[in-house]
Amino acid sequence: MGKVELLMPAGNLEKLEYAVRYGADAVYLGVVDFSLRAMRKGNLITLENLKDAVDLAHKLGAKAYVTLNIFAFNNDIKLLKECIDKFKDANPDSFIVSDFGIFNLLRKNAPKVPIHVSTQTNTLNYESVKFWQDLGATRVILARELPIKDVAEIRKKVPDIELECFVHGSQCVSFSGRCLLSDYFTNGERKANHGNCSQPCRWSYKLVESTRPDQYYEINQDERGSHILSPKDLCLVEYLSQMIDAGVDSFKVEGRTKSLYYVSAVAKAYRQAIDEVLKNPSADLHKYFIELQKVGNRGYTTGFALGNNNSESYSYDISKGLAGADFLCEFKGAVATLNSDEGVYFPVKIKNKMLVGDDVEIITPDEQFTTKLLAVKDENGVDMPLGNTNDDVYVLFGRAPKDYKYALARTIGVKSYVS
Repeated sequence: MGKVELLMPAGNLEKLEYAVRYGADAVYLGVVDFSLRAMRKGNLITLENLKDAVDLAHKLGAKAYVTLNIFAFNNDIKLLKECIDKFKDANPDSFIVSDFGIFNLLRKNAPKVPIHVSTQTNTLNYESVKFWQDLGATRVILARELPIKDVAEIRKKVPDIELECFVHGSQCVSFSGRCLLSDYFTNGERKANHGNCSQPCRWSYKLVESTRPDQYYEINQDERGSHILSPKDLCLVEYLSQMIDAGVDSFKVEGRTKSLYYVSAVAKAYRQAIDEVLKNPSADLHKYFIELQKVGNRGYTTGFALGNNNSESYSYDISKGLAGADFLCEFKGAVATLNSDEGVYFPVKIKNKMLVGDDVEIITPDEQFTTKLLAVKDENGVDMPLGNTNDDVYVLFGRAPKDYKYALARTIGVKSYVS
C-alpha cells in the first residue's frame, strides 16, 4: 500500500494548526464569499490573511487547498475578478472548484495552481472524471453517493488522476449538498450554496392537515417529532484498507464549522488508523471507531460506501450531534508553577465543568492517557473545588503531558447514548 493523504478541515487559523499537529497531511480552507462554509468564530480566514494561512500550513509541513466551490451567480463572478490576484498570491496547493465559470477564470488567471473538482459536481462515473481531467483538473473529489466498488472501477478506467473521498463527518440529505431548503425556509437569507445553510434537514417536523391547522400529528411515534431528513454522520474508519485498495488518494473529513476538539480528536484517530493499516492492511480498526464516538455525532453510518444505504442511515431522533465524551479543557499559554511542592499547574480554558478528583483523559499529538484532576486554582492561586465552563484557571493533574501546548482534556469512556 502506498501513501495516502489525510485531509482535514481548517475553519480558522487555530484549527488549521491543531489539525496539522494532530496528523493532517493537508487542510482545506476558504473565505466567506466563495466557500460553502460561512465561519463565525475564532481567527477567521479572510482574503487579508489567506496567504498567512497557506504559509502556516506550509511551515508545518502540510498542503493547503483553498475552496472556491460556491455555485456562482453573475455578481459572484464579478467579485472574484476583483480579488482573484489575492487568491493567486496566496499560493495554495490547489483550488477546489465546482462552477465552470470559476474554473475558467482560475485557468486563465492562475494557470500554475492545480484545480481539484469539488464533490458539489456530483461526480459519479469514470466518464465524468475523464471530462474533468481533459479540462485540466488534477484531482476529483467524488460524490459521497458512490460505493467503494464504483470508486475502484473509476480508478481502473482513469488511473492517472487523483481521487479524493469523504470518510467522516456530517452528510446532506441532498445529492452531495445541492439543496435549496434553507433558501426557501429563510426567504433567501440563509443560502445553502453560499455557505450559510440553516440545516433545516436537522429540524424536527410534524404533520398538519390543512382543515385542522391547530392539530399536529407525529410523522412517527416520537415525542420530539421526526427528523426524517437528517442523515447520520459518515464514518468509514474501519474500511480504510478497502478504500486504499480501490485507489483513493486522499481521505477527507468534513467539519470546517466543528470545534477545535473535534478537528484534533478526529485527526488523531484517522492518522493512527491510516498509519496502522498501511503497515498491516488486515488490521482491526474497530478501536478507532470507538475513539470517534467520543466526538460529536448523530450516530454513524457507512452511507453509500458498501452499496447498502437504507433507512438505518438516517437519524430519526437526533438533530444535534452528541459526543460520547465531554471536552473539558484546552491548555493555553506557558506553564506556570504556582506551588512547586505540589507540582506543575497548567493554565487552561475550561470548556465543561471539571471537579477536583475527577478522572480525565488527556490527548496530545503524541500522547493519550488517563489521569486525575488533583487541584484547581484561580488566577490568584486560591484553591477551588471545580472549574466552571469558560473559566480561565490553573489545574494540577496526576500526570502531566509532555507536550502540553496542544494538549486537550476530556471525560473518559463513551456515553451510552452514542451509537
